[in-house]
Amino acid sequence: MTTTDITADELKERLSKGETPVIIDVREPWEYEESRIEGAKNIPLGSLPQQLDDLEDLKDQEVIVQCRSGARSANAKAFLQQNGFNQVRNLLGGILAYQG
Repeated sequence: MTTTDITADELKERLSKGETPVIIDVREPWEYEESRIEGAKNIPLGSLPQQLDDLEDLKDQEVIVQCRSGARSANAKAFLQQNGFNQVRNLLGGILAYQG
């Protein structure tokens, strides 16, 4: 199953309606400290493989991955999909688009 990615505007609209999607920020901790989307969980891309067991409950839920511009989160999306997550969506343009 292919899940379409999500735009910054779509995510903002959902958050403004009070929705609380699972958002995983795959940037480094220092980047996360500088700016983040409210409610996002910081799991740097490099440590994602070690965190898979903790994310097991999310395999059948929508998971939105984001980074700075969308490249690392695209890698995270592919990795999660290879490991059985079937509703992963990449935030197109990353935090730059979200803040822009």
